[in-house]
Amino acid sequence: MSFTRSLFAGLTVLLLAQLLPAQTPPPNGELLFMQNCALCHLGAVAEGVPNRDKLAIYETSAIMTALDQEVMRLQGANLTPAERKAIAEYLTGTDFSPQATDYTSGMCPNPPALAAMADDPGWRGWGPDVSNARFQTHGGLSAADVPRLELKWAFGVPGALQSRSQPTVAGGLLFMGSQSGLVVALDAKTGCTHWKYKAGAGVRTAIVIGPQDASEDKSDYAVYFADGRATMYALDAATGKELWTLKVEDHPAAKITGSPTLHAGRLYVGTAGVAEESTAVKPDYGCCTFRGSLTKLDAATGEVIWKTYTVPEPKPRGKNRNGVELRGPAGVSIWSAPTVDGKRGLVYAATGNAFADPPQKTSDAIVAFDLQSGTIRWASQPHSGDTWILGCEGPKGEKLPENPNCPKDLGPDFDFAASPALVTLAGGREVIIATQKSGLGYAFDPAAEGKLLWEYRWGQGSALGGVWGAATDGKLAYFATADILADRHGGLHAVDLESGRQVWHYPPPRPDCVQTVGCSEAQSAALSAIPGVVFTGAADGSIRAHASADGKLLWSHASNREYQTVNDVVARGGSIDGAGPVIAGGMLYVASGNGGMVGMRGNVLLAFGIREDTDSE
Repeated sequence: MSFTRSLFAGLTVLLLAQLLPAQTPPPNGELLFMQNCALCHLGAVAEGVPNRDKLAIYETSAIMTALDQEVMRLQGANLTPAERKAIAEYLTGTDFSPQATDYTSGMCPNPPALAAMADDPGWRGWGPDVSNARFQTHGGLSAADVPRLELKWAFGVPGALQSRSQPTVAGGLLFMGSQSGLVVALDAKTGCTHWKYKAGAGVRTAIVIGPQDASEDKSDYAVYFADGRATMYALDAATGKELWTLKVEDHPAAKITGSPTLHAGRLYVGTAGVAEESTAVKPDYGCCTFRGSLTKLDAATGEVIWKTYTVPEPKPRGKNRNGVELRGPAGVSIWSAPTVDGKRGLVYAATGNAFADPPQKTSDAIVAFDLQSGTIRWASQPHSGDTWILGCEGPKGEKLPENPNCPKDLGPDFDFAASPALVTLAGGREVIIATQKSGLGYAFDPAAEGKLLWEYRWGQGSALGGVWGAATDGKLAYFATADILADRHGGLHAVDLESGRQVWHYPPPRPDCVQTVGCSEAQSAALSAIPGVVFTGAADGSIRAHASADGKLLWSHASNREYQTVNDVVARGGSIDGAGPVIAGGMLYVASGNGGMVGMRGNVLLAFGIREDTDSE
């Protein structure tokens, strides 16, 4: 009896073992890294690419985000979530710990009132207006007020590894996106939260604010933004209710980094394709097929009115030495917010490098599109032939032989990453001001199809040497210097708009965080100005205000520290990059913690107001 029962039990276990699926071993992060990532990150890495040792200091979540929806997402597309997690944990040596992407503290007791928006110009997009000059004349803050600025509140961005989205403000409300996809509407004076919305991917663009036709279920205003997977969103400004969404571009490398521009009920949206620029390092990848584009949408419905690509449709152009078919032209991304010139019926976009030959006249250029038809009317290209992909050149300029997709003549990767600024001079003449990763600032004539008027060298320039926006007040243009790869970083230049000659230069002070990884004097964040003052942020976390006339330092704040927040989210500041200072309603708002590839990460929005007393700090 005992033997029979034992035999039966043994056969049962054997049968169950055959029926149950075999337990799959966990993914091997080291093996996956060697198969998918080592080509770029081991050995002689290309300029700006973190090597294996530098990857080890990243947060595990940061690497997972890069593989899921950022620059490495084409490499991560063929990996499961568990495999992306295994690679990240292998590189950092730290287990992944999911961060909360929501919060419940600091909610506003009353619903928002939108009536004040009609009379308050605020700061409603990438700039205060569609000229993108980033000059605020109705911010409620004067030059005399600036030395009395003090921190009023701080907001912790939950679930974000870095704070890279610029806030916008109108009628007492502040709107901001985040890397986690969380979009919030805050009270601009107190920082309490009116509503929250979760987008499908991280939101890097500024939130654009505009009027809409009200109805029983809609208020008088809407907000618009885009995410990292090239999807546009429209929400009701009062409630955060979704009005419509639209996938603007279907290419798997497409993302939207530049804020949409709203003009006369129409949205203008550019697309970028950095994920293909990096994926082209793979010998088996058929480089390249992404094309930058500008799309015009009906703001009320999201309907596409026109879409214009920056280069013709890619065609076969032979095979690389591995036998993989190559295509081109490709690339020419639009990284920044378009600029509207209603007088001439044009919209201007700044473009980046090409990914594949043949060379195009629209790369690294200021391109003018017809507002009504989308036709390219002209392109002004100071320097031609910039075809560039990752993995063709080492940090010292040496050629890397591993990548068979490299163009015959490798360009310098000198994108125009910042929005062009349309400026009216004292005599009524208009110019377009643009700044490039080459270390040069330019003035173009919009009345003469973008004729180059002058150029000014504000820095050494490099593939990582660009800035996200100049500012101009109609007399001077202000250029900040990044030069993260140079021996000396940072600096602020003021240039006469008529002649292109330097008026003053302010060298950066030595940072107080020199022992911190990612600390730098580099100034690549967009600049902002009010009458008499220009505001700048730096990679060391400094926020500074300078006198427009001579560059004298008027006020500063060191944001590289921890903050107590109005929503009880643990937060600290870090590098200030990309998003620039915003001035509205007598307040100054700065997002701190955009570490990018080389800076200090953080997750805080800071709000400064005027100190009531006049005593010095």
